[in-house]
Amino acid sequence: MVRPAEAFSADGLRARLLGNVRSWREYPPSLRIWFVLVPVFTAVVAGILRFFRLDAPHKLVFDETYYVKDAYSYLISGYERSWPDKANDSFNAGNPDVLLNSPEYVVHPPVGKWMIAAGMALFGSDNPFGWRFAAALTGTLSVLLVSLIALKLFRSLPLAGAAGLLLAVDGHHLVMSRTSLLDIFLMFWILAAFGALLMDRDDGRRRLAARLAAAAARNGGRPPVAELLSGPWLGVRWWRISAGVCLGLAVGTKWSGLFFLAGFGLLTVFWDLNARRVAGIRGWISGGIIKDGLPAFFSTVPVAAVVYSLTWIGWFRSDNGYFRHWAENNPSATWGWLPDAVRSLAHYHQEAYTFHQGLSSEHPYEASAWSWLVLGRPTSFFYESPQQGTPGCDVAKCTSAILSVGNPLIWWAAAISLVVLLFWWAGRRDWRAGAILAGVAAGYLPWFMYPDRTMFYFYAVSFEPFLVLALAYCLGLVLGRASDPPWRRRSGLYLVVLFVAAAIMLSAFFYPVWAAEVIPYDAWRVRMWMPSWI
Repeated sequence: MVRPAEAFSADGLRARLLGNVRSWREYPPSLRIWFVLVPVFTAVVAGILRFFRLDAPHKLVFDETYYVKDAYSYLISGYERSWPDKANDSFNAGNPDVLLNSPEYVVHPPVGKWMIAAGMALFGSDNPFGWRFAAALTGTLSVLLVSLIALKLFRSLPLAGAAGLLLAVDGHHLVMSRTSLLDIFLMFWILAAFGALLMDRDDGRRRLAARLAAAAARNGGRPPVAELLSGPWLGVRWWRISAGVCLGLAVGTKWSGLFFLAGFGLLTVFWDLNARRVAGIRGWISGGIIKDGLPAFFSTVPVAAVVYSLTWIGWFRSDNGYFRHWAENNPSATWGWLPDAVRSLAHYHQEAYTFHQGLSSEHPYEASAWSWLVLGRPTSFFYESPQQGTPGCDVAKCTSAILSVGNPLIWWAAAISLVVLLFWWAGRRDWRAGAILAGVAAGYLPWFMYPDRTMFYFYAVSFEPFLVLALAYCLGLVLGRASDPPWRRRSGLYLVVLFVAAAIMLSAFFYPVWAAEVIPYDAWRVRMWMPSWI
């Protein structure tokens, strides 16, 4: 309990709303530089692992057969065009210019394919490095983001470094960063949106503290009663608008980004409601809904919708895109007032939604969402058996494979960490645990609504950064608090370093089956820890 004059001072409000958090500018320069060096170091490690031998294998693998060719079509004409039979052979040979003039029906939005196309524009469409550059760069930047987000959440350089390194060396994230599928781009924009909302959380609380303190100063040390009924308006929240842009790009990559748009939208409103409650505002629910909830909606959902619509500009500008002139051939008395292009795009979306809902064809590597956290059925992207005498094969039987299996130590420890976070969120009311769980829930739980749909383990990359953050949270519990005795902190640090080192060594063991290295068949077989991995 404190006196009103102290409770509503700028320092008192900031302490309640933000805790004893120091700005990075308040640290000495000798320590401040590590706030940059540690995240950058993890990104450098990630970049080396992702760009080294990026052109291997020198052919389209798994679903690159769709997205890389679609990206090339975007580069040439701005929309997806169809391909002749055996187009992959031509593409692999460095001759991608075999496009047909007819449009191709696709069921995913354009953003990820435009990003792949950007890499091809820089480094060429006739080589795998150009096909995969954007994915490798995006995966590397996502490691940097995870390290920065961990630093923001935990205020700990060891935990920021651990989070970045664990994501950098994990095989699932590594494989997805070295192949041009859409999911790595979806993950990146989701992670960027989460980081923007973290920045907005602190920014909003600083604004709330400043405006309440100013009102109290004008009123003799205590805000007017009218001000405490609902609290002040906080103005335009630019970080929240940035999150809306990122979420629009996420949905523009894959529609599963919509679940993150909904989940993150609720999360940021709950943060604001709690901020008003902690600040001492009596009508914190109604005030938060009106003065934070409604602006949050308009800062994210319409912004995301506009950004998403703009990602289809290539289709709008085309004259031959799939369903581009559907509305002209199908007049409507009800919706005829809409522009034909808008009605055509709406029909396109309706058809794509129907496709996704009915996707239930059998696939040898389909994996139920129940199996994802325990690595039950990872996806094989590539497998060949080189003959003896080919480069790298000096024994009778060799293997070159890409298996999108995660590092077992990281994934299994992260799955256990989720249970710990549930207790810390429910019992200790730790908002950080709740934020991380929200990211996992938005990416994971919706897939259980579609038990009959064909699903794959690599979908889990969209929420993998939050699994790593959950693991880093638990490593923080092992590390201990700043107030703990030195021996306790030292012992905790040794255990954290030991865990990270063990994860790195295990990744080194699995690296050959993540990066298509040519190894003896027996060595490949030793790495298949479960029969379901084959």
